[in-house]
Amino acid sequence: FGTEIWERFNFYGMRALLTLFMVNSLLIKEADAAIIYGGFLALCYLTPLLGGFIADKYIGNRNAILAGGSLMALGQLLLFFSASTFSSDLASAKGLMWLALFIIIFGNGFFKPNISSMVGSLYPKQEKSKLDSAFTIFYMGINIGAFLGQFICPYVGDVKDADGVRDIFAFKWGFLAASIAMMIGTVTFFFFKNKYV
Repeated sequence: FGTEIWERFNFYGMRALLTLFMVNSLLIKEADAAIIYGGFLALCYLTPLLGGFIADKYIGNRNAILAGGSLMALGQLLLFFSASTFSSDLASAKGLMWLALFIIIFGNGFFKPNISSMVGSLYPKQEKSKLDSAFTIFYMGINIGAFLGQFICPYVGDVKDADGVRDIFAFKWGFLAASIAMMIGTVTFFFFKNKYV
């Protein structure tokens, strides 16, 4: 719960700003931004196959979760830098955005399947009521994190003035909030993975 709430905050918070950032700050056409966004989400749901395989065969659940969380935090930080530099160097900002999305996709691939399977291995199969309770708490973290991310990241990152004009320089703060959230989730997991899990 303590890790997943921050991961969902990170992922859904960034998603709430991504297309707006591409269109308003990076000057990508809306149709192209929609294709990029759709491709990004598709790959985020495809790479867990690879991340689960690598964790099962080589590095284990815990290391995959730590790697995935670290990669996602780094990707969000790169989006922050992209949103901080677009006004002076648009080409570099676009390159940073592509690198950030690539890193987030692979981070998600390591994180997503392994955190869920770790919850599934908390209790033996015969203790179904405890396992059901564990997943209930886990899904509460998903829902709370997604709600907070979609509320807070746009609140700090999608700012409009009194005339309703969008501040295209504010997106960076939403991406920074998403990065900090993922750092909190990863550090939480690192310190408590052997004590409570």
